[in-house]
Amino acid sequence: MPSADSVTAGLLVIGDEILSGRTKDVNIGATADFCTDLGIELKEVRVVSDETDEIVDALNAMRVRYTYVFTTGGIGPTHDDITADAVAKAFGVALPINPLAREMLESRWKQTGTEVNEARLRMARIPEGADLIVNSVSAAPGFRIDNVHVMAGVPVIMRAMLEALVPTLRGGKKVLSVTVKALVGEGTVGGPLGELQAEYPDVKMGSYPQMGQDRIMTELVLRSSDPARLEEAAAKVRAMVAAAHAKAGIATPAED
Repeated sequence: MPSADSVTAGLLVIGDEILSGRTKDVNIGATADFCTDLGIELKEVRVVSDETDEIVDALNAMRVRYTYVFTTGGIGPTHDDITADAVAKAFGVALPINPLAREMLESRWKQTGTEVNEARLRMARIPEGADLIVNSVSAAPGFRIDNVHVMAGVPVIMRAMLEALVPTLRGGKKVLSVTVKALVGEGTVGGPLGELQAEYPDVKMGSYPQMGQDRIMTELVLRSSDPARLEEAAAKVRAMVAAAHAKAGIATPAED
């Protein structure tokens, strides 16, 4: 259960092209890095198809669960770009052409000699009550309504929109991490690591096997926003790993 001062987020990835495998998503990793840098805990990622009801259901479930919800995809000029429609439906508001969004777009189109048409103006439709998210790459804005932040699916544009959001977001406590390398398999350290996790429930402990060319190795990653507790738990994990090494006749390497 998150603490009272924790800041959480969910990411909703929208698009048939992601689910079909035609487009390989990179926005999940970018959002995770972004949230980590701000001390926001990304708790959930969902991927849904280009179906209005699917988007609405997922959005309504996530926006009451997390401090922030980020969405990517589905705000372009084509008929299947329905994210704005779904967000407006989820909030029960109209979806008119936003004058400022239209001005931003037409200014860019004038510079590039791009024709203004009905399809392109779909990108200026913004739910009533929403604020615009500036798009420094291609001008077509995203938008923010309540705690929901709607962004493009194109990775370079999505990252630009995330950066534009920074001043509007409340960060949480910075999560620190320590990695301890064990030159034995997960099965050797799994039991003792579980006991230490029970002893330090406020320090998240993960076990990640690494298969090298000549030996098995397990990376034990500890995460906490409390530096003192993190170091105390890490010291016990290091001692546990050293004992496992000694039992296996392996010298514990010096830390980097």
